[in-house]
Amino acid sequence: MTVQDETTTATTESSAAPAADGVLLTDTAAGKVKALLDQEGRDDLQLRVSVQPGGCSGLRYQLFFDERNLDGDTVHDFGGVSVVVDRMSVPYLLGATIDFVDTIEKQGFTIDNPNAGGSCACGDSFN
Repeated sequence: MTVQDETTTATTESSAAPAADGVLLTDTAAGKVKALLDQEGRDDLQLRVSVQPGGCSGLRYQLFFDERNLDGDTVHDFGGVSVVVDRMSVPYLLGATIDFVDTIEKQGFTIDNPNAGGSCACGDSFN
């Protein structure tokens, strides 16, 4: 019985960690995504996270709703929210955490990415 309890605890702990091939969506961010999807009235959409060339530092994040699944996509479920990352973006997003902040200074999704070497002054792009 002790072994089963330890296994359950380990499984619970690992589900809270970023996926080895993807990102972690915090509970706050998942709640905001659900609210946005409810406003759209669509339950067939997923949150797609990608990295594209652009911005003054070279790379830019894109977050958008998508109904497609492409070859090589990784998909992870976070409390009923599917997060999709294309195969080209996966290496740039390994271990990244997506959160939603709503403060007097800032409102929106944030990405804490351990792979980003630096970012521009405006914070819109990274390298």
